[in-house]
Amino acid sequence: MSTVHIDIEKTRTEHDLLGAKQVLAESYYGIHTVRALENFQISGQTIGQNHHFIRALAQVKKASTLANLNFDLIDPEKCTAIQKACDVLITHPEQWISSFPSDVYQGGAGTSINMNCNEVIANMSLEMMGHEKGRYDIIHPNDHVNKSQSTNDVYPTALRLASYYALDALIEQMNQLISSLIIKSSEFNYVLKMGRTQLQDAVPMTLGQEFHAFATLLKEDVRLIKKMRTLLLEINLGATAIGTGVNTPKGYAPIASQFLSDISGLKLIGAEDYVEATSDCGVFIILSSALKRLAVKLSKICNDLRLLSSGPRTGLAEIRLPELQAGSSIMPAKINPVIPEVVNQIAFKVIGNDLTITFAAEAGQLQLNVMEPVIAVSLNESVSLLINAIKTLDEKCIQGITANEKTCFDQVMRSVGIITLLDPILGHAKCDEIGKQCIAENKTIQEVVLEQGLLTQEKLDNIFCFENMISEIAVQPYDDAVIERVS
Repeated sequence: MSTVHIDIEKTRTEHDLLGAKQVLAESYYGIHTVRALENFQISGQTIGQNHHFIRALAQVKKASTLANLNFDLIDPEKCTAIQKACDVLITHPEQWISSFPSDVYQGGAGTSINMNCNEVIANMSLEMMGHEKGRYDIIHPNDHVNKSQSTNDVYPTALRLASYYALDALIEQMNQLISSLIIKSSEFNYVLKMGRTQLQDAVPMTLGQEFHAFATLLKEDVRLIKKMRTLLLEINLGATAIGTGVNTPKGYAPIASQFLSDISGLKLIGAEDYVEATSDCGVFIILSSALKRLAVKLSKICNDLRLLSSGPRTGLAEIRLPELQAGSSIMPAKINPVIPEVVNQIAFKVIGNDLTITFAAEAGQLQLNVMEPVIAVSLNESVSLLINAIKTLDEKCIQGITANEKTCFDQVMRSVGIITLLDPILGHAKCDEIGKQCIAENKTIQEVVLEQGLLTQEKLDNIFCFENMISEIAVQPYDDAVIERVS
């Protein structure tokens, strides 16, 4: 076990179940946090770095102390001090990173995190009342800040709120990317190109249709994520240890939930079954699945961008991606699709995090799931990575894409795939014959059809006009009302 070494002359002595410990005199955290620092040196990531989570914890603590005041369970002066401390954390969580130094990975189902928060709020409250830190005889982390609560209802409630808040930024960034794709769709609306199935020539389309489809892919996920995150609004605050509400007065849970709704501005509801809600992590499974779905779609888009820009002389070369950096240490003039590549990798990580969340949710036993910390870490990481990846893809790739119009058009006219437009006229068998001859003799469809005297040039021009080539149906143009913005 590692030990945190501190100068004893600059410390205060605190006590817990296991005995006494020296805590830095200026620290707002206390003995429970010191033990967590000694026990969990895992990732180098700290709880304080997740501002949404610190804000949510403070909101839960404020709601709880107001509920305690409502039931005359706490002195009004202490309640006021605790509220003020919570308000500081709610307003400026980023200024209190050093006060939440414990590792994001830890055993104990989040107890260290809850106690870290209790200690910080207690000591902030003490200072506001004119007392020294550590005067727990006046305001105690457990007896006052944590009154009528347990880690087992505080932690999951805060996790739900923090996850809800974090998704705001993700949805906003998704909408920005959708907007960029729609702009490109309009820009490329008349760029004729070949569609492909199984990487083989299929039938013509426009590059605009292709980018329109990318936008629709993501628009569907905006709706899904918005819908799934509403499940986070069901909370178990007031459940305390296992869902029975032990050590709370009758009617405490709905009062605490209402205060939290008022504080957070979210329409929170109490769980249908508090025992079930205290042990179940199903909401994180379905939310992570939605993030995985988004990751898979982003990866598909990036795969397509890499294929469409491949070459530039021996690949498809239908589009040009922004040139951002030299692509090789040995091959001159080589430029790689580095942005789609990095987004692919982020997608793989999100998919892996989804599996972690699945295993962690399954690993709960009886009345509690102690694996919630790794669920919190994985979910927060997935959201953060997706936000950054989508922003990077939008700004450094999508917005700067240009079309190689001549390449796209030439590939269409030399493609065997356009024989499909002659199928209703000449029949499938004859079209098969023409297509095979084109491939064998390296000729175009029009050349073979004219050689055989099957159709006139005028008829071919009519058949292969732009409107017939794209066969655009059931595609509604986007307007501003379609782009869903975060309200």
